[in-house]
Amino acid sequence: MTIVLRPGTAGKSKLRNKQIRNSECMARLSGIWSRLVLFVILCWLPLVCWPNRQANAADTPFELTLRYRVPVQPNATRFHTLRRAERWQPAETAVIVCDMWDSHHSRNAVRRAEEMAPRMNQFLQSARQRGALIVHAPSGCMQPYEGHPARLRARAAPTAANLPPEIGRWCYRIPAEEQGVYPIDQGDGGEDDDPEELAKWHAELTALGRNPKAPWTRQMALLEIRDQDAISDNGVEIWNLMEQRGIRHVMLLGVHTNMCVLGRPFGLRQMARNGKSVVLVRDLTDTMYNPQRWPYVSHHSGTDLIVEHIEKHVCPTVTSDQLLGGQPFRFASDQRKHIALVMAEDEYETETTLTELARRHLQRNFRLSFYYEDAADHHRLPGIESLSEADLVVVSVRRRAFPKEQLDLFRRFVNDGKAVVGIRTASHAFALRSGPAPEGHDVWPEFDRDVLGGNYQGHHGNKAGEDPSNCVWAVPPGREHPAMRGFPQGEIPVRSWLYKTSPLAATTRTLMMGRVGDRQPHEPVTWTNVHTGGGRVFYTSLGHPEEFQMPMFRRLLVQGIYWAAGQEIPAELADSPPQPQN
Repeated sequence: MTIVLRPGTAGKSKLRNKQIRNSECMARLSGIWSRLVLFVILCWLPLVCWPNRQANAADTPFELTLRYRVPVQPNATRFHTLRRAERWQPAETAVIVCDMWDSHHSRNAVRRAEEMAPRMNQFLQSARQRGALIVHAPSGCMQPYEGHPARLRARAAPTAANLPPEIGRWCYRIPAEEQGVYPIDQGDGGEDDDPEELAKWHAELTALGRNPKAPWTRQMALLEIRDQDAISDNGVEIWNLMEQRGIRHVMLLGVHTNMCVLGRPFGLRQMARNGKSVVLVRDLTDTMYNPQRWPYVSHHSGTDLIVEHIEKHVCPTVTSDQLLGGQPFRFASDQRKHIALVMAEDEYETETTLTELARRHLQRNFRLSFYYEDAADHHRLPGIESLSEADLVVVSVRRRAFPKEQLDLFRRFVNDGKAVVGIRTASHAFALRSGPAPEGHDVWPEFDRDVLGGNYQGHHGNKAGEDPSNCVWAVPPGREHPAMRGFPQGEIPVRSWLYKTSPLAATTRTLMMGRVGDRQPHEPVTWTNVHTGGGRVFYTSLGHPEEFQMPMFRRLLVQGIYWAAGQEIPAELADSPPQPQN
Protein backbone atom coordinates (compact mmCIF):
# COMPACT_ATOMS: atom_id res chain seq x y z
CA MET A 1 0.00 0.00 0.00
CA THR A 2 1.29 3.45 -0.92
CA ILE A 3 0.66 6.32 1.51
CA VAL A 4 0.67 9.73 0.04
CA LEU A 5 1.09 12.69 2.38
CA ARG A 6 -0.33 15.96 1.41
CA PRO A 7 1.79 19.03 1.81
CA GLY A 8 1.85 20.16 5.48
CA THR A 9 0.26 17.00 6.78
CA ALA A 10 3.37 15.69 8.50
CA GLY A 11 3.85 18.93 10.43
CA LYS A 12 0.28 18.98 11.52
CA SER A 13 0.53 15.34 12.63
CA LYS A 14 3.59 16.09 14.72
CA LEU A 15 1.82 19.03 16.31
CA ARG A 16 -1.20 16.92 17.06
CA ASN A 17 0.94 14.21 18.62
CA LYS A 18 2.71 16.79 20.75
CA GLN A 19 -0.63 18.19 21.89
CA ILE A 20 -1.81 14.71 22.77
CA ARG A 21 1.37 14.03 24.74
CA ASN A 22 0.98 17.35 26.59
CA SER A 23 -2.65 16.54 27.39
CA GLU A 24 -1.71 13.12 28.69
CA CYS A 25 1.06 14.65 30.80
CA MET A 26 -1.28 17.28 32.21
CA ALA A 27 -3.82 14.58 32.97
CA ARG A 28 -1.20 12.55 34.81
CA LEU A 29 -0.05 15.64 36.72
CA SER A 30 -3.66 16.49 37.51
CA GLY A 31 -4.20 12.97 38.86
CA ILE A 32 -1.06 13.20 40.98
CA TRP A 33 -2.09 16.58 42.36
CA SER A 34 -5.60 15.32 43.06
CA ARG A 35 -4.24 12.35 44.99
CA LEU A 36 -1.79 14.59 46.82
CA VAL A 37 -4.51 17.04 47.79
CA LEU A 38 -6.74 14.17 48.93
CA PHE A 39 -3.86 12.75 50.99
CA VAL A 40 -3.27 16.10 52.67
CA ILE A 41 -6.98 16.50 53.41
CA LEU A 42 -7.19 13.03 54.92
CA CYS A 43 -4.16 13.75 57.11
CA TRP A 44 -5.35 17.20 58.08
CA LEU A 45 -9.01 16.40 58.71
CA PRO A 46 -8.50 14.38 61.95
CA LEU A 47 -6.35 17.18 63.36
CA VAL A 48 -9.09 19.70 62.67
CA CYS A 49 -11.94 17.48 63.82
CA TRP A 50 -10.26 16.06 66.97
CA PRO A 51 -10.94 19.15 69.09
CA ASN A 52 -14.56 19.00 67.94
CA ARG A 53 -14.76 15.36 68.94
CA GLN A 54 -13.26 16.27 72.30
CA ALA A 55 -15.82 19.03 72.69
CA ASN A 56 -18.65 16.72 71.71
CA ALA A 57 -17.44 14.12 74.24
CA ALA A 58 -17.34 16.78 76.93
CA ASP A 59 -20.88 17.81 76.01
CA THR A 60 -22.16 14.26 76.47
CA PRO A 61 -23.78 13.89 79.91
CA PHE A 62 -22.87 11.11 82.31
CA GLU A 63 -25.82 8.71 82.18
CA LEU A 64 -25.94 7.44 85.77
CA THR A 65 -28.11 5.04 87.73
CA LEU A 66 -28.17 6.10 91.37
CA ARG A 67 -28.96 3.46 94.00
CA TYR A 68 -30.55 4.64 97.25
CA ARG A 69 -32.79 3.32 100.06
CA VAL A 70 -36.06 4.52 101.51
CA PRO A 71 -38.09 3.14 104.45
CA VAL A 72 -40.87 0.76 103.39
CA GLN A 73 -43.15 3.12 105.33
CA PRO A 74 -42.58 6.04 107.71
CA ASN A 75 -40.41 5.15 110.72
CA ALA A 76 -39.94 1.59 109.46
CA THR A 77 -36.75 -0.36 110.16
CA ARG A 78 -36.79 -2.01 106.72
CA PHE A 79 -35.85 -0.29 103.48
CA HIS A 80 -36.61 -0.58 99.80
CA THR A 81 -33.50 -0.46 97.60
CA LEU A 82 -34.38 1.76 94.65
CA ARG A 83 -32.68 3.20 91.59
CA ARG A 84 -33.17 6.38 89.61
CA ALA A 85 -31.59 7.67 86.43
CA GLU A 86 -29.81 11.03 86.35
CA ARG A 87 -27.83 12.91 83.70
CA TRP A 88 -24.85 14.92 84.93
CA GLN A 89 -22.98 17.40 82.77
CA PRO A 90 -19.25 16.59 82.99
CA ALA A 91 -18.32 20.27 83.20
CA GLU A 92 -20.45 20.50 86.35
CA THR A 93 -18.96 17.33 87.90
CA ALA A 94 -15.95 16.77 90.16
CA VAL A 95 -14.45 13.34 90.93
CA ILE A 96 -12.63 13.33 94.28
CA VAL A 97 -10.04 10.61 94.94
CA CYS A 98 -9.78 10.14 98.70
CA ASP A 99 -6.56 8.98 100.42
CA MET A 100 -5.27 6.50 97.85
CA TRP A 101 -1.87 6.67 99.54
CA ASP A 102 1.38 5.00 98.50
CA SER A 103 1.37 2.95 101.71
CA HIS A 104 -0.69 2.14 104.80
CA HIS A 105 -0.25 0.65 108.26
CA SER A 106 -2.45 -2.30 107.22
CA ARG A 107 -0.82 -4.68 104.75
CA ASN A 108 -4.19 -5.97 103.57
CA ALA A 109 -5.38 -2.41 103.01
CA VAL A 110 -2.35 -1.83 100.76
CA ARG A 111 -3.06 -5.00 98.78
CA ARG A 112 -6.68 -4.07 98.19
CA ALA A 113 -5.83 -0.48 97.18
CA GLU A 114 -3.24 -1.72 94.68
CA GLU A 115 -5.72 -4.22 93.24
CA MET A 116 -8.41 -1.57 92.85
CA ALA A 117 -6.17 1.22 91.50
CA PRO A 118 -5.94 0.19 87.80
CA ARG A 119 -9.72 0.19 87.45
CA MET A 120 -9.88 3.46 89.37
CA ASN A 121 -7.33 5.04 87.03
CA GLN A 122 -9.43 4.01 84.02
CA PHE A 123 -12.44 5.62 85.66
CA LEU A 124 -10.52 8.87 86.22
CA GLN A 125 -9.25 8.86 82.64
CA SER A 126 -12.77 8.46 81.28
CA ALA A 127 -14.22 11.18 83.51
CA ARG A 128 -11.33 13.53 82.68
CA GLN A 129 -11.61 13.00 78.91
CA ARG A 130 -15.29 13.86 79.07
CA GLY A 131 -14.63 17.11 80.91
CA ALA A 132 -15.00 16.36 84.62
CA LEU A 133 -12.64 17.93 87.16
CA ILE A 134 -10.42 15.33 88.87
CA VAL A 135 -9.42 16.23 92.44
CA HIS A 136 -6.65 14.13 94.00
CA ALA A 137 -6.86 14.27 97.81
CA PRO A 138 -4.06 12.25 99.46
CA SER A 139 -4.58 13.78 102.90
CA GLY A 140 -1.49 14.98 104.74
CA CYS A 141 0.71 14.55 101.68
CA MET A 142 0.71 17.95 99.98
CA GLN A 143 4.45 18.69 100.29
CA PRO A 144 5.55 16.54 97.29
CA TYR A 145 3.16 18.47 95.05
CA GLU A 146 4.20 22.04 95.86
CA GLY A 147 4.64 23.80 92.54
CA HIS A 148 2.62 21.22 90.59
CA PRO A 149 0.07 22.95 88.32
CA ALA A 150 -2.71 20.83 89.81
CA ARG A 151 -1.73 21.92 93.34
CA LEU A 152 -1.46 25.58 92.33
CA ARG A 153 -4.89 25.41 90.71
CA ALA A 154 -6.52 24.35 93.98
CA ARG A 155 -4.73 27.01 96.01
CA ALA A 156 -5.51 29.79 93.54
CA ALA A 157 -9.29 29.45 93.61
CA PRO A 158 -10.91 32.59 95.08
CA THR A 159 -12.89 32.38 98.30
CA ALA A 160 -16.45 31.34 97.53
CA ALA A 161 -19.28 33.63 98.59
CA ASN A 162 -21.16 30.60 99.98
CA LEU A 163 -18.25 29.01 101.88
CA PRO A 164 -19.83 26.71 104.53
CA PRO A 165 -18.67 27.62 108.06
CA GLU A 166 -17.39 24.09 108.93
CA ILE A 167 -16.19 22.90 105.52
CA GLY A 168 -12.61 22.76 106.81
CA ARG A 169 -13.41 20.23 109.55
CA TRP A 170 -14.00 16.52 109.82
CA CYS A 171 -17.67 15.55 109.95
CA TYR A 172 -18.42 12.51 112.12
CA ARG A 173 -22.19 12.38 111.69
CA ILE A 174 -24.99 14.26 109.98
CA PRO A 175 -28.55 14.54 111.36
CA ALA A 176 -29.96 11.92 108.96
CA GLU A 177 -27.68 9.29 110.51
CA GLU A 178 -29.31 9.78 113.90
CA GLN A 179 -32.24 7.77 112.53
CA GLY A 180 -30.09 4.66 112.23
CA VAL A 181 -27.47 2.56 113.99
CA TYR A 182 -23.89 2.54 112.74
CA PRO A 183 -23.52 -0.97 111.29
CA ILE A 184 -19.97 -2.09 112.26
CA ASP A 185 -17.55 -1.88 115.18
CA GLN A 186 -14.36 -0.20 113.94
CA GLY A 187 -13.07 0.69 117.37
CA ASP A 188 -9.88 -1.32 116.90
CA GLY A 189 -8.91 0.66 113.78
CA GLY A 190 -10.24 -1.96 111.41
CA GLU A 191 -7.04 -3.84 110.59
CA ASP A 192 -7.88 -7.32 109.28
CA ASP A 193 -4.25 -8.51 109.00
CA ASP A 194 -2.76 -11.66 110.44
CA PRO A 195 -0.86 -10.45 113.55
CA GLU A 196 2.41 -12.13 112.54
CA GLU A 197 2.23 -10.76 109.01
CA LEU A 198 1.33 -7.31 110.32
CA ALA A 199 4.36 -7.27 112.61
CA LYS A 200 6.58 -8.20 109.66
CA TRP A 201 5.02 -5.42 107.56
CA HIS A 202 5.63 -2.83 110.23
CA ALA A 203 9.26 -3.96 110.49
CA GLU A 204 9.64 -3.45 106.73
CA LEU A 205 8.17 0.05 106.99
CA THR A 206 10.54 0.91 109.85
CA ALA A 207 13.50 -0.29 107.81
CA LEU A 208 12.41 2.06 105.04
CA GLY A 209 12.43 4.95 107.47
CA ARG A 210 8.66 5.27 107.54
CA ASN A 211 6.39 5.57 110.54
CA PRO A 212 4.52 2.23 110.70
CA LYS A 213 1.44 3.95 112.09
CA ALA A 214 1.31 6.52 109.26
CA PRO A 215 3.66 5.46 106.44
CA TRP A 216 2.03 7.36 103.58
CA THR A 217 3.98 10.10 101.78
CA ARG A 218 1.99 10.80 98.60
CA GLN A 219 -0.70 9.35 96.33
CA MET A 220 0.11 5.95 94.84
CA ALA A 221 1.82 6.05 91.45
CA LEU A 222 -0.82 3.79 89.89
CA LEU A 223 -3.14 6.80 89.69
CA GLU A 224 -2.11 9.31 87.05
CA ILE A 225 -2.18 13.03 87.92
CA ARG A 226 -2.55 15.40 84.97
CA ASP A 227 -1.75 19.11 84.90
CA GLN A 228 -5.43 19.96 84.35
CA ASP A 229 -6.42 18.14 87.57
CA ALA A 230 -6.41 19.57 91.08
CA ILE A 231 -4.53 18.41 94.19
CA SER A 232 -5.76 19.32 97.67
CA ASP A 233 -6.65 17.79 101.01
CA ASN A 234 -8.25 21.00 102.23
CA GLY A 235 -12.03 21.27 102.40
CA VAL A 236 -11.96 25.04 101.95
CA GLU A 237 -9.73 24.88 98.87
CA ILE A 238 -11.79 22.15 97.27
CA TRP A 239 -15.06 23.96 97.94
CA ASN A 240 -13.68 27.22 96.52
CA LEU A 241 -12.44 25.44 93.41
CA MET A 242 -15.77 23.72 92.84
CA GLU A 243 -17.66 26.98 93.20
CA GLN A 244 -15.24 28.72 90.84
CA ARG A 245 -15.85 25.98 88.25
CA GLY A 246 -19.62 25.80 88.75
CA ILE A 247 -19.45 22.23 90.10
CA ARG A 248 -22.86 20.94 91.18
CA HIS A 249 -22.18 17.20 91.24
CA VAL A 250 -19.51 15.20 93.08
CA MET A 251 -18.38 11.57 92.78
CA LEU A 252 -16.26 10.25 95.63
CA LEU A 253 -14.07 7.17 95.47
CA GLY A 254 -11.07 5.86 97.36
CA VAL A 255 -10.46 4.70 100.92
CA HIS A 256 -11.58 4.11 103.51
CA THR A 257 -15.34 4.22 103.18
CA ASN A 258 -16.21 4.13 106.86
CA MET A 259 -13.58 6.67 107.86
CA CYS A 260 -12.03 9.16 105.44
CA VAL A 261 -14.50 8.85 102.55
CA LEU A 262 -17.37 9.64 104.89
CA GLY A 263 -15.73 12.05 107.30
CA ARG A 264 -13.04 14.15 105.61
CA PRO A 265 -13.76 17.88 105.08
CA PHE A 266 -14.27 17.01 101.39
CA GLY A 267 -16.06 13.72 102.19
CA LEU A 268 -19.57 12.44 101.59
CA ARG A 269 -21.11 13.95 104.72
CA GLN A 270 -19.82 17.47 104.09
CA MET A 271 -20.80 17.39 100.43
CA ALA A 272 -24.28 16.07 101.22
CA ARG A 273 -25.10 18.43 104.07
CA ASN A 274 -23.84 21.46 102.14
CA GLY A 275 -26.04 20.88 99.13
CA LYS A 276 -23.89 19.12 96.55
CA SER A 277 -25.40 16.30 94.53
CA VAL A 278 -22.95 13.67 95.73
CA VAL A 279 -22.56 9.92 95.14
CA LEU A 280 -20.17 7.22 96.31
CA VAL A 281 -18.65 5.03 93.57
CA ARG A 282 -19.36 1.93 95.61
CA ASP A 283 -17.20 -0.58 93.73
CA LEU A 284 -14.11 1.66 93.90
CA THR A 285 -13.86 1.90 97.66
CA ASP A 286 -12.93 -0.25 100.66
CA THR A 287 -13.46 -0.26 104.43
CA MET A 288 -11.23 -0.59 107.44
CA TYR A 289 -13.08 -3.43 109.16
CA ASN A 290 -11.88 -6.41 111.17
CA PRO A 291 -14.17 -9.47 110.88
CA GLN A 292 -13.27 -10.38 114.46
CA ARG A 293 -15.41 -7.45 115.60
CA TRP A 294 -19.18 -7.03 115.59
CA PRO A 295 -21.17 -7.92 113.54
CA TYR A 296 -18.61 -10.68 112.81
CA VAL A 297 -19.06 -10.76 109.04
CA SER A 298 -16.46 -11.00 106.28
CA HIS A 299 -14.43 -7.92 105.39
CA HIS A 300 -16.37 -7.47 102.14
CA SER A 301 -19.69 -7.85 103.92
CA GLY A 302 -18.50 -5.12 106.29
CA THR A 303 -18.05 -2.85 103.27
CA ASP A 304 -21.55 -3.78 102.08
CA LEU A 305 -22.99 -2.75 105.44
CA ILE A 306 -21.27 0.64 105.29
CA VAL A 307 -22.49 1.19 101.72
CA GLU A 308 -26.00 0.27 102.85
CA HIS A 309 -25.74 2.79 105.71
CA ILE A 310 -24.61 5.48 103.27
CA GLU A 311 -27.48 4.76 100.87
CA LYS A 312 -29.98 4.98 103.72
CA HIS A 313 -28.75 8.10 105.47
CA VAL A 314 -26.11 10.03 103.49
CA CYS A 315 -26.27 9.81 99.69
CA PRO A 316 -26.84 7.47 96.73
CA THR A 317 -24.17 5.31 95.10
CA VAL A 318 -23.12 4.40 91.54
CA THR A 319 -20.70 1.88 90.00
CA SER A 320 -17.71 2.33 87.71
CA ASP A 321 -19.23 0.41 84.79
CA GLN A 322 -21.63 3.29 84.27
CA LEU A 323 -18.70 5.19 82.74
CA LEU A 324 -16.47 2.31 81.65
CA GLY A 325 -18.90 -0.42 80.61
CA GLY A 326 -18.30 -4.07 81.42
CA GLN A 327 -18.91 -5.22 84.99
CA PRO A 328 -18.39 -3.36 88.29
CA PHE A 329 -15.03 -3.93 89.94
CA ARG A 330 -14.84 -6.78 92.44
CA PHE A 331 -11.93 -7.87 94.60
CA ALA A 332 -10.52 -11.27 93.66
CA SER A 333 -10.95 -12.40 97.27
CA ASP A 334 -14.67 -11.57 97.19
CA GLN A 335 -16.14 -14.88 96.07
CA ARG A 336 -19.45 -14.48 97.87
CA LYS A 337 -22.66 -15.62 96.18
CA HIS A 338 -25.49 -13.09 96.03
CA ILE A 339 -28.80 -13.94 97.73
CA ALA A 340 -32.05 -12.07 97.08
CA LEU A 341 -34.72 -12.40 99.78
CA VAL A 342 -38.26 -11.59 98.61
CA MET A 343 -40.94 -11.12 101.28
CA ALA A 344 -44.56 -10.36 100.45
CA GLU A 345 -47.01 -12.13 102.77
CA ASP A 346 -49.18 -10.94 105.65
CA GLU A 347 -49.54 -14.05 107.85
CA TYR A 348 -46.12 -15.18 109.12
CA GLU A 349 -44.10 -11.97 109.63
CA THR A 350 -41.20 -13.17 107.52
CA GLU A 351 -40.36 -9.58 106.63
CA THR A 352 -39.01 -9.54 110.20
CA THR A 353 -38.00 -13.14 110.95
CA LEU A 354 -36.37 -13.90 107.61
CA THR A 355 -34.56 -10.57 107.51
CA GLU A 356 -33.12 -11.18 110.98
CA LEU A 357 -32.09 -14.74 110.11
CA ALA A 358 -30.27 -13.53 107.00
CA ARG A 359 -28.46 -10.80 108.93
CA ARG A 360 -27.36 -13.18 111.67
CA HIS A 361 -26.53 -16.31 109.69
CA LEU A 362 -25.95 -15.39 106.03
CA GLN A 363 -24.41 -11.90 105.96
CA ARG A 364 -21.03 -13.31 106.97
CA ASN A 365 -20.48 -15.25 103.73
CA PHE A 366 -23.05 -13.94 101.24
CA ARG A 367 -24.02 -10.71 99.58
CA LEU A 368 -27.62 -9.90 100.48
CA SER A 369 -30.45 -7.96 98.85
CA PHE A 370 -33.86 -7.55 100.50
CA TYR A 371 -37.12 -6.95 98.65
CA TYR A 372 -40.36 -6.09 100.46
CA GLU A 373 -43.84 -5.50 99.11
CA ASP A 374 -45.09 -1.97 98.65
CA ALA A 375 -46.99 -0.88 101.77
CA ALA A 376 -49.52 0.94 99.58
CA ASP A 377 -49.89 -1.87 97.01
CA HIS A 378 -49.22 -5.43 98.16
CA HIS A 379 -49.08 -6.61 94.56
CA ARG A 380 -45.92 -4.68 93.78
CA LEU A 381 -42.24 -5.18 94.71
CA PRO A 382 -40.25 -1.93 94.65
CA GLY A 383 -36.70 -2.40 93.39
CA ILE A 384 -37.16 -5.97 92.13
CA GLU A 385 -35.69 -4.87 88.78
CA SER A 386 -32.25 -5.82 90.15
CA LEU A 387 -33.24 -9.44 90.85
CA SER A 388 -31.08 -10.67 87.98
CA GLU A 389 -27.94 -9.64 89.89
CA ALA A 390 -28.52 -12.45 92.42
CA ASP A 391 -27.42 -16.08 92.25
CA LEU A 392 -30.20 -17.41 94.50
CA VAL A 393 -33.64 -16.17 95.49
CA VAL A 394 -35.44 -16.96 98.75
CA VAL A 395 -39.20 -16.68 98.22
CA SER A 396 -41.60 -15.92 101.06
CA VAL A 397 -44.62 -14.67 99.12
CA ARG A 398 -48.32 -15.47 99.50
CA ARG A 399 -50.97 -15.08 96.79
CA ARG A 400 -49.62 -12.05 94.97
CA ALA A 401 -50.27 -11.01 91.39
CA PHE A 402 -47.33 -8.77 90.56
CA PRO A 403 -47.11 -6.59 87.47
CA LYS A 404 -46.29 -8.78 84.50
CA GLU A 405 -42.88 -7.19 83.99
CA GLN A 406 -42.01 -7.97 87.63
CA LEU A 407 -43.23 -11.58 87.50
CA ASP A 408 -41.31 -12.07 84.26
CA LEU A 409 -38.13 -11.31 86.23
CA PHE A 410 -38.79 -14.42 88.35
CA ARG A 411 -39.48 -16.49 85.22
CA ARG A 412 -36.23 -15.28 83.67
CA PHE A 413 -34.39 -16.06 86.92
CA VAL A 414 -35.58 -19.67 86.71
CA ASN A 415 -34.89 -19.95 82.98
CA ASP A 416 -31.33 -18.81 83.68
CA GLY A 417 -30.88 -21.91 85.85
CA LYS A 418 -30.44 -20.06 89.14
CA ALA A 419 -31.21 -21.50 92.57
CA VAL A 420 -34.54 -21.08 94.38
CA VAL A 421 -35.38 -21.52 98.06
CA GLY A 422 -39.02 -21.43 99.15
CA ILE A 423 -40.52 -21.30 102.62
CA ARG A 424 -44.09 -21.90 103.71
CA THR A 425 -46.42 -19.89 101.40
CA ALA A 426 -43.99 -19.94 98.46
CA SER A 427 -46.04 -22.95 97.27
CA HIS A 428 -48.85 -20.51 96.41
CA ALA A 429 -46.72 -17.39 95.99
CA PHE A 430 -48.00 -16.31 92.58
CA ALA A 431 -51.49 -17.87 92.59
CA LEU A 432 -54.64 -15.97 93.57
CA ARG A 433 -57.35 -17.74 95.50
CA SER A 434 -59.92 -16.93 92.83
CA GLY A 435 -60.54 -14.64 89.90
CA PRO A 436 -58.16 -13.25 87.29
CA ALA A 437 -55.19 -11.01 87.96
CA PRO A 438 -55.82 -7.25 87.77
CA GLU A 439 -55.12 -5.63 84.42
CA GLY A 440 -51.39 -5.39 83.76
CA HIS A 441 -50.63 -7.97 86.46
CA ASP A 442 -49.97 -11.68 86.13
CA VAL A 443 -50.04 -14.97 88.04
CA TRP A 444 -47.90 -18.10 87.87
CA PRO A 445 -49.79 -20.99 89.51
CA GLU A 446 -47.39 -23.52 87.93
CA PHE A 447 -44.51 -22.15 90.03
CA ASP A 448 -45.25 -24.74 92.75
CA ARG A 449 -45.24 -27.65 90.31
CA ASP A 450 -42.54 -26.61 87.82
CA VAL A 451 -40.10 -24.89 90.15
CA LEU A 452 -40.61 -26.15 93.69
CA GLY A 453 -41.73 -29.62 92.64
CA GLY A 454 -44.69 -29.43 95.02
CA ASN A 455 -48.44 -30.02 94.83
CA TYR A 456 -50.07 -27.57 97.24
CA GLN A 457 -53.79 -28.22 97.85
CA GLY A 458 -54.43 -26.32 101.07
CA HIS A 459 -53.68 -27.42 104.63
CA HIS A 460 -55.07 -30.04 107.01
CA GLY A 461 -55.77 -27.72 109.91
CA ASN A 462 -56.48 -28.74 113.49
CA LYS A 463 -59.97 -29.86 114.41
CA ALA A 464 -61.58 -29.04 117.77
CA GLY A 465 -61.26 -31.83 120.31
CA GLU A 466 -58.33 -33.47 118.53
CA ASP A 467 -54.68 -33.51 119.43
CA PRO A 468 -53.51 -30.18 117.99
CA SER A 469 -49.85 -31.14 117.88
CA ASN A 470 -48.08 -31.02 114.53
CA CYS A 471 -44.89 -33.05 114.35
CA VAL A 472 -42.14 -33.40 111.76
CA TRP A 473 -39.28 -35.86 111.42
CA ALA A 474 -36.39 -36.60 109.08
CA VAL A 475 -36.93 -39.57 106.79
CA PRO A 476 -33.99 -42.05 106.73
CA PRO A 477 -32.76 -41.38 103.15
CA GLY A 478 -33.17 -37.64 103.58
CA ARG A 479 -31.17 -37.54 106.80
CA GLU A 480 -27.97 -37.96 104.76
CA HIS A 481 -28.57 -34.76 102.81
CA PRO A 482 -26.18 -31.86 103.67
CA ALA A 483 -29.12 -29.60 104.57
CA MET A 484 -30.12 -32.06 107.33
CA ARG A 485 -26.76 -32.04 109.11
CA GLY A 486 -27.27 -31.98 112.89
CA PHE A 487 -31.05 -32.46 112.62
CA PRO A 488 -32.44 -34.08 115.82
CA GLN A 489 -33.59 -37.67 115.95
CA GLY A 490 -37.26 -38.50 116.37
CA GLU A 491 -40.35 -36.31 116.04
CA ILE A 492 -40.25 -32.58 116.71
CA PRO A 493 -43.37 -30.53 117.54
CA VAL A 494 -43.85 -27.51 115.28
CA ARG A 495 -46.34 -24.67 115.06
CA SER A 496 -47.08 -24.59 111.31
CA TRP A 497 -50.21 -26.34 110.12
CA LEU A 498 -49.50 -29.27 107.83
CA TYR A 499 -49.79 -28.52 104.11
CA LYS A 500 -51.34 -30.99 101.69
CA THR A 501 -48.48 -31.56 99.28
CA SER A 502 -48.68 -35.17 98.04
CA PRO A 503 -47.76 -36.40 95.56
CA LEU A 504 -44.53 -34.48 94.83
CA ALA A 505 -42.86 -34.30 91.43
CA ALA A 506 -40.66 -37.25 90.45
CA THR A 507 -37.63 -34.93 90.42
CA THR A 508 -37.86 -34.22 94.17
CA ARG A 509 -36.08 -35.80 97.13
CA THR A 510 -38.06 -35.81 100.38
CA LEU A 511 -36.09 -34.87 103.48
CA MET A 512 -38.82 -34.51 106.14
CA MET A 513 -42.35 -35.69 106.71
CA GLY A 514 -45.06 -34.35 109.01
CA ARG A 515 -48.37 -35.24 110.64
CA VAL A 516 -51.27 -33.66 112.53
CA GLY A 517 -51.94 -35.62 115.73
CA ASP A 518 -52.50 -39.25 114.87
CA ARG A 519 -54.22 -38.46 111.61
CA GLN A 520 -53.33 -39.75 108.20
CA PRO A 521 -52.05 -39.06 105.69
CA HIS A 522 -48.57 -37.94 106.51
CA GLU A 523 -47.28 -35.24 104.19
CA PRO A 524 -43.88 -34.18 102.85
CA VAL A 525 -42.67 -31.07 104.71
CA THR A 526 -39.17 -30.45 103.33
CA TRP A 527 -37.65 -31.51 100.02
CA THR A 528 -35.16 -30.65 97.30
CA ASN A 529 -35.75 -30.43 93.58
CA VAL A 530 -34.17 -29.49 90.26
CA HIS A 531 -36.47 -26.98 88.57
CA THR A 532 -37.33 -26.73 84.88
CA GLY A 533 -34.46 -24.33 84.29
CA GLY A 534 -31.94 -26.76 85.81
CA GLY A 535 -31.29 -24.94 89.09
CA ARG A 536 -31.29 -26.33 92.62
CA VAL A 537 -34.38 -25.95 94.81
CA PHE A 538 -34.81 -26.27 98.56
CA TYR A 539 -38.33 -25.97 100.02
CA THR A 540 -39.91 -26.31 103.45
CA SER A 541 -43.53 -25.72 104.41
CA LEU A 542 -42.37 -24.61 107.86
CA GLY A 543 -41.97 -20.90 108.58
CA HIS A 544 -44.19 -19.84 111.49
CA PRO A 545 -42.63 -17.06 113.65
CA GLU A 546 -42.24 -19.49 116.56
CA GLU A 547 -40.23 -21.84 114.36
CA PHE A 548 -37.71 -19.10 113.60
CA GLN A 549 -36.96 -19.18 117.33
CA MET A 550 -36.06 -22.89 117.13
CA PRO A 551 -32.34 -23.66 116.55
CA MET A 552 -33.43 -26.74 114.62
CA PHE A 553 -35.38 -24.72 112.06
CA ARG A 554 -32.78 -21.97 111.71
CA ARG A 555 -30.10 -24.59 111.06
CA LEU A 556 -32.33 -26.39 108.55
CA LEU A 557 -33.09 -23.24 106.56
CA VAL A 558 -29.56 -21.85 106.60
CA GLN A 559 -28.03 -25.17 105.56
CA GLY A 560 -30.66 -25.52 102.84
CA ILE A 561 -29.68 -22.10 101.47
CA TYR A 562 -25.97 -22.97 101.53
CA TRP A 563 -26.69 -26.21 99.69
CA ALA A 564 -28.91 -24.57 97.06
CA ALA A 565 -26.24 -21.92 96.47
CA GLY A 566 -23.65 -24.64 95.88
CA GLN A 567 -21.58 -23.45 98.84
CA GLU A 568 -19.84 -25.68 101.35
CA ILE A 569 -21.78 -25.66 104.61
CA PRO A 570 -19.55 -24.48 107.48
CA ALA A 571 -18.92 -27.01 110.22
CA GLU A 572 -20.12 -24.40 112.70
CA LEU A 573 -22.82 -22.08 111.45
CA ALA A 574 -22.33 -18.41 112.23
CA ASP A 575 -24.85 -17.14 114.75
CA SER A 576 -23.95 -13.48 115.09
CA PRO A 577 -25.66 -11.40 117.75
CA PRO A 578 -28.67 -9.61 116.27
CA GLN A 579 -27.90 -6.30 114.61
CA PRO A 580 -29.84 -3.33 115.92
CA GLN A 581 -32.42 -2.35 113.33
CA ASN A 582 -32.22 1.02 111.61
